[in-house]
Amino acid sequence: MAAPKNSKGRARRLAGPADVATPFVRAREFRARSQYPPQDHADDRNELPIARPTIAVARQVFHDELVLLGMRMFLPVGEAHAAERVDREVTAALECYRERGWLDSPEGFFTPPPALTDVAVSPVKIRGRALWRVVFDSGYQPHPGEPGRERWLDRSANRREHALLLRHREPRPWVVCVHGALMGRGAVDLKLFRARHLHEDLGLNVVLPVLPLHGPRKHKGAAFPGHDLLDNIHAAAQAVWDIRRLISWIRSQEPDSNIGLNSMSLGGYITALVSSVEDGLTCGVLGVPVADLIEVLSGHGGLRDDDPRRQTLERARPIGAMVSPLSLTPRVPMAGRFIYGGLADRLVNPRDQVMRLWEHWGRPAIVWYQGAHTGFFRSRPVQDFIDAALRQSGLVAPAAR
Repeated sequence: MAAPKNSKGRARRLAGPADVATPFVRAREFRARSQYPPQDHADDRNELPIARPTIAVARQVFHDELVLLGMRMFLPVGEAHAAERVDREVTAALECYRERGWLDSPEGFFTPPPALTDVAVSPVKIRGRALWRVVFDSGYQPHPGEPGRERWLDRSANRREHALLLRHREPRPWVVCVHGALMGRGAVDLKLFRARHLHEDLGLNVVLPVLPLHGPRKHKGAAFPGHDLLDNIHAAAQAVWDIRRLISWIRSQEPDSNIGLNSMSLGGYITALVSSVEDGLTCGVLGVPVADLIEVLSGHGGLRDDDPRRQTLERARPIGAMVSPLSLTPRVPMAGRFIYGGLADRLVNPRDQVMRLWEHWGRPAIVWYQGAHTGFFRSRPVQDFIDAALRQSGLVAPAAR
């Protein structure tokens, strides 16, 4: 598939207006450089490059389109009463969050969880290789009075957090890998995060938690992200809660160890939120991250302009902003902030989502790969970037391969 065309058929850039500075690190420059300082000046990297129309990129874009088709099966609500319920919940939520001041001060929405102490750790084998499974009660509950609270609490499988763990015998730094939508499956997550490489070659303890409504936490008829807008809000809040509880357990195990976050897609969104409410993290690597979930759902709903569900999504934008990292101040050190994105991404718009988050995070080190949303799985520049980010942040010792 060729790069997007304008009305005259010419290839257009996947960037904003020409007068908006959008520095990036090209793959070839990335491999030649050992340090990636924040770029706060205009130079020859002021704009996103054009996505090259190669067969490989076309295949990735086609895959993105298939994923979008699947999303559109979730977002539109088939039954009229369900659409009306979602609309009523959005109206009630706007009133609830406004009264409590969270639309203006979103940090108050993310209640700090209690420290995690009761954890079940058991050995498990995946594809013949030994590791550990971690299970604990989430303990998350939506705030009293929040719309959709009782429905959310009725989903029993979602009440327990599950994670996979690769751990060294001696104390080591930890990296928490936060997966994307439709993931949360052991073997897949281990492969896509190159967990064995992070564990064996870089010497890290690696833990891979499962996001709400994914993997063993699934609930029939519910999805994250999905068409029930308040479910998305509760899922985001619970994901942040669960990861913060997991971090508290890590600190109880090894109080002096550094902890970093590594993420992709939906996990990039959650990681950006955690990095904005949790102190003491060494780094946050955001891969093809969502910046505002409601905006993404609005853009991919496939709804007509006169569809009342589109109006519901539009009215829900203040709620999306409340749970967006764009409304929070990142707490991870500047030297520990890293972002990567795809030039032909059809799921997470590189300009409207990734670049806005990059700007909000103070323009940290960023790398762009020639590909669509799922293309980072096979992108060597991205893999090199992640390894270098973990080293540069200080999470990985310089001697590690």
